[in-house]
Amino acid sequence: MTRYLIRRIGVLLMAALLATSCAMMAPDKTVRLTGKLSGASEVPAVSSDGTGTVEATLHKETNLLTWKVTYSGVSGPLRAGHFHGNAMAGQNAPPVVPFQGGLDSPIQGQATLTAAQAADLMAGKWYVNLHTARNPGGEIRAQVGPASVSSY
Repeated sequence: MTRYLIRRIGVLLMAALLATSCAMMAPDKTVRLTGKLSGASEVPAVSSDGTGTVEATLHKETNLLTWKVTYSGVSGPLRAGHFHGNAMAGQNAPPVVPFQGGLDSPIQGQATLTAAQAADLMAGKWYVNLHTARNPGGEIRAQVGPASVSSY
């Protein structure tokens, strides 16, 4: 009886190990994206005490982008906020995905992107821009791109 139990436990442990290994090898279907908001990132740069972070995920198969933008210290209530693209850091571009609903921190939302938009986002060509009355062109901005493993 004892041999049977030891064998059975061994088989179950091997099955669990195999299942875990297969799950670890499966490609992740989402990409984590991040950015740090500051006035210095605006083009041209603006003087602002505002700071913040962008945390987003992009589902690789559906191109569903979800985001959370947290900020503080801006000169007044936000007038607008958007993802802008197609521009690298130091360049400006038009809004692509406007934030809907309230603009109090944290701003959360989602949108389905086209394949071209998702490719530009993954290439680091999108940024988040938050606009106030004092800085209608943008008070704080963050270039958004895939998070590195070291940023976790």
